[in-house]
This record gives sequence, C-alpha cells and structure tokens, in this order.
Amino acid sequence: MLLVATALLLLTGLAHSYLGERYLLMRLFKRQELLPKLLGGTAFTVGTLRFAWHLTTVAWWGLAWLVFAANQGEIGRDQVLTVVGITALLSAAFPLYFTRGRHLSWPVFILVGVLVLMARDAP
Repeated sequence: MLLVATALLLLTGLAHSYLGERYLLMRLFKRQELLPKLLGGTAFTVGTLRFAWHLTTVAWWGLAWLVFAANQGEIGRDQVLTVVGITALLSAAFPLYFTRGRHLSWPVFILVGVLVLMARDAP
C-alpha cells in the first residue's frame, strides 16, 4: 500500500509540474497584459509563479520519500529531519533559479535546511 502511495505522490508531482507548465503557466505567460509588472517588468512575476508552482512538486516528492521510508519500517527522528532539511535546501534552488535570487524565499529555505540538518546531528 505504501509503495503505491509513494508512486502516486511521485507521479502526481511529475504530472502537476508538466501539465501545469504546459497547459496553465505557458498560456498565462503569453498574456503579458494580465501579469503584474514587479521590479520593473513581468520577468519577476513569471519566475515567481513558475517556482511557486513547481515547489509543490518538491514538497510532494519529500512526502513520497517519507512514505517510502515508512514502508521500510519505523521512521526515526534523524530520517525525518534529513528529508525535511534536504527538501528545504532543494526548495531554495527554485527561487534562486527562476527569479535569479530576487525572490527572497531562498535564504529562508537555506536557513531552514541548514538548521534542520544541524539539529539532526546535535546530541
């Protein structure tokens, strides 16, 4: 059951990113007049919408990792913190890439990731 749930989370994330990009975001971005002009244009808006959309996939894949781990047996504190820390660090990559670092969520995600991973290793 848990392996099926893991597969469904992985596939849902993949479908969400691919279908959302192809059928929603690309069509929306063609309508530049609908987008707010932030920081001098629409590029920041496009990047923010794109990273926020795909961040959902990262979160679902983090959940899939936890469900898969639960299928292997009990999940310990260290394993949960590892998944959360790495998911947060991966989440930082999206605003860094899609907005060229102009959306300031990336330092928060990096800080969360580092703090969680450090707490994992603390006594």
